[in-house]
Amino acid sequence: MSVPSRIVLTGFSGTGKSAVAPLLAQHFSWDVVDTDRLVEEREGKPILTIFRDAGEDAFRDLESAAIADACAQDDVIISAGGGAVLRAENRQTLAKAAFVVCLEARPQTILARLTSRGNTEQLDRPLLASDDPLSRITELKAARQHLYALCDWAVHTDGLTPEQVAAEIIRARDERADDILAAAGRVEAMTAPAASAPARTLHAVPEGAACMVGAASGEYPVFVGWGTLSGLGGLLRDAGLNRFAYVISDETVWHHLGDEVEASLRGAGIEFDSYTVPPGEASKSLDTASALYDWLIDHRAERGHTIVAVGGGVVTDLGGYVAATFARGIPLVHVPTSMLGQVDAAIGGKVAVNHPRAKNMIGVFQQPRLVLADIAVMRTLPEREIRSGLAEAIKMSFLDSEEHVAFLEDNADAILKLDRDATVEAVRRSVCFKAAVVSEDEFETTGRRSVLNYGHTLAHAIESTTGYSRFRHGEADGIGMMAAGQMSVAMDLLAPQVLGRQRALLERCGLPTSADGLDRQRLLDAVALDKKVQDKKVRWVLLEGVGRPVLRDDVPGDVVASALDSVLD
Repeated sequence: MSVPSRIVLTGFSGTGKSAVAPLLAQHFSWDVVDTDRLVEEREGKPILTIFRDAGEDAFRDLESAAIADACAQDDVIISAGGGAVLRAENRQTLAKAAFVVCLEARPQTILARLTSRGNTEQLDRPLLASDDPLSRITELKAARQHLYALCDWAVHTDGLTPEQVAAEIIRARDERADDILAAAGRVEAMTAPAASAPARTLHAVPEGAACMVGAASGEYPVFVGWGTLSGLGGLLRDAGLNRFAYVISDETVWHHLGDEVEASLRGAGIEFDSYTVPPGEASKSLDTASALYDWLIDHRAERGHTIVAVGGGVVTDLGGYVAATFARGIPLVHVPTSMLGQVDAAIGGKVAVNHPRAKNMIGVFQQPRLVLADIAVMRTLPEREIRSGLAEAIKMSFLDSEEHVAFLEDNADAILKLDRDATVEAVRRSVCFKAAVVSEDEFETTGRRSVLNYGHTLAHAIESTTGYSRFRHGEADGIGMMAAGQMSVAMDLLAPQVLGRQRALLERCGLPTSADGLDRQRLLDAVALDKKVQDKKVRWVLLEGVGRPVLRDDVPGDVVASALDSVLD
C-alpha cells in the first residue's frame, strides 16, 4: 500500500506526543489533530469532568468517534490519547489509516515531564490521580505496554529533544514505511492481541529486595546484599518453591559454595540434588543441556519442582534454558555468583546455549521466580572475572545516566577491591536499571530492551571467531563498546569527550579497549549472523550521549570498517 498522508502518535501521557506533533506538521506542511482536545472541544468540558460526570466508558466512546473523524482527514498528524489503544476498534482504525508511531519513555521520565513547570495540570488526568504518581504511572503503563507495542515504529524519547524524536519519525516514514505498511497481516496483528498479554501490577518491593522485575509470567524480586546466600532456602520456602530443588552449578563454584547452599536448603526443609558442569563457555551447549535432561528424567523431575542455577552467566544461561525446555517449563531461581551474572545475566529472562557459529543463538525467554545476588561470594573469584563483569556495569551506566557513570568513576578502585558498600551499591544500580528496562519491554517488542545490547553485537562476533576461549565476555564487550562509541562519534551523534570517558573507565578497570590478531572480515561475517539483524541490516546500538542510546540500522559500511580498525591493533 502507498504511505498514507497521516501519522499517528500513540503512547502514554508525557512521552512527548504534544511536543512532537507540531514539529512533524511543520515538516510535512500538515495539520495537527489532538484527539483529547477534539473531545474537549466537542463536549465543551475538560476530560476530567467527562470522566467524573459520565464515566470512563462514555469518554472512550467519545474518543473512538474523535479518532474515526481524525483518520478521515488527509495531511494530518494525529496525537492520540494515552488510552486510545485500549480498544481494538481504535487500533484497527489507526492501522488502516496511518503510519502508527509509539513514543516511549521510562516512568521516571514521564513523571518529570508531567510535573515540570507548566505541565502540573496533566497530573489532574483522572487515571493519574494518586498520592504516589510514580507508582501509578508505572502500574498503568505496565498494564498497557503490550498494546503500545502494537505499532509500526517506536521511538524511545528518554534524553531526546522533541526535534530529535521528530527527525527519527521522519526518517522511519521515509525509509521504512513502504515495507512496514505492506506487510501481510499488519492490521490484523495490530488489532487482535488485546487479551493475549494480561495486565500486570508491580507491587511493593519486599523487604531485602533491591527491586522488582515485571514480566508477563509474573513479577519477581531481585535480592542484592552481602552474606545473603545462607537465606536461599528461606526465600525458596517463602516463594512456595519448597517441593524439590535441582541445583545446577559449575565444579569450581560448587567447591566453594556447595556446603553453604546445601545447609541453607536443609535448614528450610527442602529436598534437593545437585549437578555440576565444567566451568567455562564450552559447557553452555546443547550437549550439556541434553545431559541435564537425562539427569532430570532419571530423578523423575516434575513441573512443581524447581531448578536453582548457582553460578556465573554460563550456569544461569544453561540452567535457565533447561528449566524453560524441560517438561515445557519448570520454575527457575537464579543465584548468580559472578560479577557478570549479578549485574546482568541473571536478570531479564534471556536464557540460551551457544551454537558453534554464534553465541546465544539457541535460546528462549524464561523469567526466574526470584534472583539472589550475594556480593560476598565473589571474594573467591579471580581478579580477571571481577574486571570482566564490571564491563557490564560500565555499559549499564552509560545507558542509564550521568549520575550512574559518575558513581562508577568515583568508586572504581573500591569496587575492584570488593569493598562491601561500594560493590553492593554498584550491583544494585545495574540491577535496578536493567529491571526497569525489562519491565517496560520484556520481549524486545518496542526496542527499549534492545539498547542493552550496546557493545554486544561486536562482542559476540569476537567471542565466536575466537572459539569462546581467548576473551571473557566482559572483555569482548569492552572492545565492542569502544567500536560502537567510535561509530557514534563518526556519525556526529556522540561527543568525543564522552567516548574518552568510556575508554578511561574501561581502562581503569583493567579492561581491553582493543585487540590484536583478529580478522576484520571474519568479524563482519559473524556480525551478519547476529540474532538482532533485521531485513539483512545490522542494528547497532549507538550513543547520542550518556543515558541516550539509539538503535541504528543505517550505519555506513565505511564507518563500521573504520570503527573495527580502531579497535583491531
